[in-house]
Amino acid sequence: MPQIEEAQPKYLQIAHYIRDQILRGDLRPGDEVPSERQLAANWKVSRPTAARSLEALSHQGLVEKRQGSGTYVRSLEVNRRARELYGRARQTGKIYTPGEYAVITSAGWMEAPDHVVEALGLVKDLRAVHRRRVTNNQDGPITLSTSWFAPDVGHRAPKLLEPERIQEGTLMYVENMTGRQGSYAEDRMCARSATEEEAADLQLQAGSAVLIVHHVVFDLQDRPLEFAEATYPPHRWAFEQGYPLT
Repeated sequence: MPQIEEAQPKYLQIAHYIRDQILRGDLRPGDEVPSERQLAANWKVSRPTAARSLEALSHQGLVEKRQGSGTYVRSLEVNRRARELYGRARQTGKIYTPGEYAVITSAGWMEAPDHVVEALGLVKDLRAVHRRRVTNNQDGPITLSTSWFAPDVGHRAPKLLEPERIQEGTLMYVENMTGRQGSYAEDRMCARSATEEEAADLQLQAGSAVLIVHHVVFDLQDRPLEFAEATYPPHRWAFEQGYPLT
């Protein structure tokens, strides 16, 4: 078993161990993860503790329970762009590919909307640091996105307040400045009509359909580190996934 901080609850130790296996590729989409009974025996914990670890993995979007069958690794390819950007930043120190560039349209302190307050778990101070950007390539806008960070992060990472690009990407910069590491993310998606501001930034006709992605990054202690809201124009996204019919 791995060396894990004893401060973590046992169910999180188990969940993080399995999560690391999934992220490394040791467990791949469609693979079955150990059952409650197996986890309880292997980790010398109660069945409820083992069940809670699987619930944590399910909440993180990493596994799915199939009635009467078991718990299996889910496909992680729904929101590939966020994963690709973060992976590229870690490998190369740069977040965008050649030909892509971002324009920071605003940055600084702002009263957070209700959905941001909820996502970041803000309590006393409802202000947060935001960074709004439009990412483009030679064909035009790719996405409009706004990243939000809690006040403690804003105080420790002052470049977030400046309307200038951060070469390694905001998340890696925040990790370096705060000592907190991104561990996993949760995405929620929906489609709706673009607002007037979104349509203008994305060079769309008023009322065009857009994809909205709410992306929350959690640290190793399961605390929200970043909330990002991305808006994609209709010709810039599509879902593709193969799966068996049996």
